[in-house]
Amino acid sequence: MTSLDWVMVALYFSVLLGVAWWVVGKGKETADDYFLAGRNLSWWIVGASIFASNIGSEHIVGLAGSGATDGVALAHYELHAWCLLLLGWLFVPFYMRTRVFTMPEFLEKRFSVESRYVLSIVSLLTFIVSKIAVGIFAGGVVFATLLPELRIDIGSVHVGSFWIGSIGVIVLTGLYTMLGGMRAVAYNDAVQVFVLILGSLLLTVYGLIQLGGWDRLRELCGSDMFNLWKPMNPPGVEGAWAPVIERNATGQVVRQAWYFNQQFPWLGMAICAPIIGMWYWCTDQYIVQRALGAPNETQARRGSIFAAFLKLFPVYLFIIPGLICFALAKSGAIPELMHIVGPDGKPIPTEAQAAFPLMVKYLLPSGLRGIVVAGLLSALMGSLAGVFNACSTLFTVDLYNKWKPQATQKQIVSTGRMATATMVLIALCWIPVIKGAHGLYNYLQAIQGYLAPPMFVVFFVGVFWKRSNAAGALWAMIIGFLMGIFRMLVDTPVTLGLAGFENGYDYGSFFWIINNIYFQYFSVLITIVSAIVMVGVSLATAAPDYEHIKGLTFATATAEDRRKTRASWGSAEVAASGFIMLCILGAYLYFRG
Repeated sequence: MTSLDWVMVALYFSVLLGVAWWVVGKGKETADDYFLAGRNLSWWIVGASIFASNIGSEHIVGLAGSGATDGVALAHYELHAWCLLLLGWLFVPFYMRTRVFTMPEFLEKRFSVESRYVLSIVSLLTFIVSKIAVGIFAGGVVFATLLPELRIDIGSVHVGSFWIGSIGVIVLTGLYTMLGGMRAVAYNDAVQVFVLILGSLLLTVYGLIQLGGWDRLRELCGSDMFNLWKPMNPPGVEGAWAPVIERNATGQVVRQAWYFNQQFPWLGMAICAPIIGMWYWCTDQYIVQRALGAPNETQARRGSIFAAFLKLFPVYLFIIPGLICFALAKSGAIPELMHIVGPDGKPIPTEAQAAFPLMVKYLLPSGLRGIVVAGLLSALMGSLAGVFNACSTLFTVDLYNKWKPQATQKQIVSTGRMATATMVLIALCWIPVIKGAHGLYNYLQAIQGYLAPPMFVVFFVGVFWKRSNAAGALWAMIIGFLMGIFRMLVDTPVTLGLAGFENGYDYGSFFWIINNIYFQYFSVLITIVSAIVMVGVSLATAAPDYEHIKGLTFATATAEDRRKTRASWGSAEVAASGFIMLCILGAYLYFRG
């Protein structure tokens, strides 16, 4: 980082803090304003905020690392922009009609208060072990790569650049999030989207120029890395039950796979990935909270469609730079990158996860490097700011406000700020688990794969099937979440490499089988079990009071509800949605190896 780079970063932060200061001056100390920006966000702010919150540090660092390791396999998750169209066209009418603050609050209206409590607690757990911890870890990776010499000595304790960067980003992000709430998050997201896209585009263009063009990239990476649809088993392995053990350059075991043991197989991508996508984009508080900040259905739907359009870019701005990094390392064009490739010519996952900051460090000229670092920092802060606000909203609205209904607006906001600080401390303790995982983005998708299925089942079945009742929803979530948490507990000692678990469980034992079932298949299993429980329990117990759930399902929506929804959209929204679907189809047709 040169002086010019730091000037560019300083200019970026000056703009960011200026926007935050302006927004804080416009805000009010009320829950409606702090958590949902007064429900007055225009469609372009909603869309930009959804995109910026999603494309955070874990996406930039994790997607590029996955691109360098596995090619375009994870583009499946990015091409789920169509799930945002489901949010805008199917779910926004229900959310805007009920005027809820949170997704658990919607479940209480549809089912019961017990469902609300269960979803609130599990959502907070999900935020801590995935979004917050992953965001902090990715920030540390960026700083450790760009400023490896940075260090602070406190007595006999030496704090390296990883922890300095992680904690620094938390402090800056938490400051403007706690002061300005959702309004500060949303408006800063709009600024960050521009910097983020520009910086990543510059890196992609410079990388292709250095490499020699797109055709050269495809030649060096091979057709398999450009194939979205991986076979059920890796090349040379026959039989679904054959265990595959991967080792790094020093011989240390980095992954044991079993039972359809290909990484990102087509079957898992075709079934599991859409389940996670529909949960995340249509029912996750972290994302939907931005749409809830819109004043009406029209603005919320247009914001969702705009976010779907922006979501088309990450494949080319984050995954492709990862492939470029691998190609540059493999060709020897940039010697400083060659350490990410093993003696067998394959990428080393633990090294390749820093592909994006490595490209920034060794590829870009002074000045432009500062712009891209500003983009990285904007992503770090954008994603963390969004999850901080979502966490505080869930804790205060769904839990604290229930425990203390007489609390004042000022007490509610103050509690939200303290809850955020507490959850950040818990997330910091979880970072060692992420460090031991097989790639940052793999870890993120696995955790979501374990915890998302019950939420997906309850929301989708609840909206599409009016006969589903409170008992069915509650038991589906309890059993589904217990299965997911059980898998996390089984995986954790192996991931941490605790004494006796360096090479996993004893081959063939029950825990070995659980630990080695590929996460996407285990996620599908949780989904099936949750759906069976919800349908079975609902049919075995009394039907819900249809008058009580009026307007909360498609079957119980009134004629007036349908009329208002139809009046909220026109041909422009339909045309934009059709264009996005064509772009997604084109990407699927191109990335076939």
